[in-house]
Amino acid sequence: MSLKAEGEVKLVIPKNPGIYEVEDALIVRGEEYVQKVASALSSITRLKILRYLREGGMYVGKAAELISQSKANASAQIRILEAVKLVKSTYEPGKRGVKKISKTNIRKVLLVLD
Repeated sequence: MSLKAEGEVKLVIPKNPGIYEVEDALIVRGEEYVQKVASALSSITRLKILRYLREGGMYVGKAAELISQSKANASAQIRILEAVKLVKSTYEPGKRGVKKISKTNIRKVLLVLD
């Protein structure tokens, strides 16, 4: 299956169930995967984190400040987003150990319900 709107690039929808990243889109197919992504997107806190991360990579501590929550909670929320490929994280050296930097390039999520 493929989708194409006027003036846009043709998007090929994978046939097998799973979570697929295609450029700035996440394509989700299959009941189990749709449920996991929908669950991750059902939290206002996680939606706020995604909004901030779209602006650029961010340390977990900074994300915690922006959402007015603890670093531990921000880290737990980011792990949920990582599990469904909405966020990618890397580690960089910090003053005491390493710092986790999270980012996303996902701007669209397509849930295929079939």
